[in-house]
Amino acid sequence: QVQLVESGGGLVQAGGSLRLSCAASGRTFSSYAMGWFRQAPGMRREFVAAIGWSAGSTYYADSVKPRFTISRDNAKNTVYLQMNSLKPEDTAVYYCAAKLGFIVTTTSRDYDYWGQGTQVTVSS
Repeated sequence: QVQLVESGGGLVQAGGSLRLSCAASGRTFSSYAMGWFRQAPGMRREFVAAIGWSAGSTYYADSVKPRFTISRDNAKNTVYLQMNSLKPEDTAVYYCAAKLGFIVTTTSRDYDYWGQGTQVTVSS
């Protein structure tokens, strides 16, 4: 079992930056691929970014390239999402997710554990 807790969300003006953190507890963090997803009101949950266990492979949705950067610190059991040049359309609840194994995917149903989400609101 893995517990995930996101933090770092908030209200920011367009063009600003936020860094989301996801702290993991439970089983060996480095065994998991990690992902960030988001869901805006009335919309389906969508992939944002993912990172492999060794941080050697990263993937991004086209809508966030090159503004967002995903990273992880296995010593701290934490994954980060640095978000720069934020736009109003980035407004959503952001979820951290963990997937057991070394294969990184962009599909939400492949992920085994989810955090509770953190709200990001970008004002115009």
